Amino acid sequence: MRAGQRSFDELGTPLADVTFVVLDLETTGASPQTYAITEVGAVKFRGGELLGTFQTLVNPGMAVPPEITYLTGITEAMVLPAPPIEAVLGPLASFVENNVIVGHNVRFDLRFLAAAMDRHGWPRFTNVVVDTCALARRLIRDEVPNCRLATLAQHLRSGHRPTHRALDDAWATAEVLHALLERAGTLGVLALDDLVALPSITGHPQLSKLKLVANLPRCAGVYLFRDRSARVLYVGKAVDLRRRVRSYFSGDERRKVGALLREVASIDHIVCTNELQASVLEVRLIHELAPHYNRHAKLWRRYAYVKLTLDERFPRLSVVRAARAGDGCLYLGPLGSSSVARQVVEAIQTAAPIRRCTGRPARTLRPSPCAPAQLGVATCPCAGTISQSDYRVIVDRVVDGLTRDPSLLLDPLAARMQALAQAQRYEEAADMRNRAAALARVLTRQRRLDALRQAGRLELRLPDDAWAVVEAGLLQSTGTDGGGHPPPGLPLPVEGTGDPRGPLPRHMADEVATIASWLDSRATKVRIVACAGELSSPLPRLPTFEPLDGGPT
Repeated sequence: MRAGQRSFDELGTPLADVTFVVLDLETTGASPQTYAITEVGAVKFRGGELLGTFQTLVNPGMAVPPEITYLTGITEAMVLPAPPIEAVLGPLASFVENNVIVGHNVRFDLRFLAAAMDRHGWPRFTNVVVDTCALARRLIRDEVPNCRLATLAQHLRSGHRPTHRALDDAWATAEVLHALLERAGTLGVLALDDLVALPSITGHPQLSKLKLVANLPRCAGVYLFRDRSARVLYVGKAVDLRRRVRSYFSGDERRKVGALLREVASIDHIVCTNELQASVLEVRLIHELAPHYNRHAKLWRRYAYVKLTLDERFPRLSVVRAARAGDGCLYLGPLGSSSVARQVVEAIQTAAPIRRCTGRPARTLRPSPCAPAQLGVATCPCAGTISQSDYRVIVDRVVDGLTRDPSLLLDPLAARMQALAQAQRYEEAADMRNRAAALARVLTRQRRLDALRQAGRLELRLPDDAWAVVEAGLLQSTGTDGGGHPPPGLPLPVEGTGDPRGPLPRHMADEVATIASWLDSRATKVRIVACAGELSSPLPRLPTFEPLDGGPT
């Protein structure tokens, strides 16, 4: 099967409303480059009702080989008075129109037709195509010795049997198709897009569960896989719920998918107004339910911050789990894990000799500086090697690097990386590059999320006459011009939105990041109607230190 140039709505047409044209050709040989068509037969029907037939012999313009005459009964005397293929293509195209083409090993027939159409200046068929041989391999392969048309017609007790004549074979194929559609219906294959996708379900071990997809609508929303105890196993979002869930049976080779489908007993869904609403609801449901098979957004309580302790006389960097608004400190994050946060801390400490010793420096000086200070990679106010005013210069440079001018931190890292590479200390240079890349990624993300939060109330016009209101980085409402609908399923986060000028709370991070990414990816399709604050940033673009694909690591 292959999908042609049909609209999304047409592909979702119930099978009872689809017009099928079952096509079969007879030829003088196997290759369209050296052989030609001798007969065309077609049957058109919809909902089991016959709409018409098409049959004609074709003058191939060459001799009919004896073995072809023996196989089909078509002789040279029969095709000599017949019209040439160029006279047949027009009536055939009018008969087929834009309907679904069906055939048994249909690619063979379409190759001959394509060659003839190319030769005589006709556009090729772009219709949706259904191959009964491919369907049979998915539905009844274990019931028959092979999937030849004659074998299938006998097994399925078709009233017509193939005779190697075009119209007879088209009738036999049509009856085989009807029998296969009945089998497919037991799996929930009730519409054209379901039928087109069925052959890609390559003998899936959980094929019997495909019927769970049958009741899903073809619209944006969120789906929930549940086990026999109704416990939610996985939450996902989709622009087309039915198509997305069906894809789990169609060649998704991720290791967890097989285990997930083995446990699934039911599939629930929540219809959303648009994709943005579905994306936000997915995050909120994952936060609320923590499904076993989800990874993204589930571990938000483990997120960490990089903290610069500006509430101390001699500030330092630390990794913390929670950010306290109003404590006067500077926070980066939340970040996905403590290990990422530590890598960012190492990057900053490499770029600026901020102190690394823990605790608060006492009024009484220590006899010797800490180990990092002795190695020359940090300062140590505990031993009196630097005054508070001189140390403040270092801290101000770190603050400016994190908030205003990232080059103050990234340039020293780049210089250090180049020096190590020139000294042929490549592993150390790669480690320095990784630190710089981690810091650049975090600063880029921080800018995006802070800008969205500080924009205040955003009123957006989305594609398809939809709208949305985002405030402090969270989705407040969305809908279409016909009416507004708050995001279904969960209320807005109850832990508070926090001060947009302060650190981003962990429970908000995934939703703000989701909305920011969604807006970035659709920047040319979304129009900002109103913005209470500022959404753009006057800061320069940050460099990237990511390694090139295929380059040295």
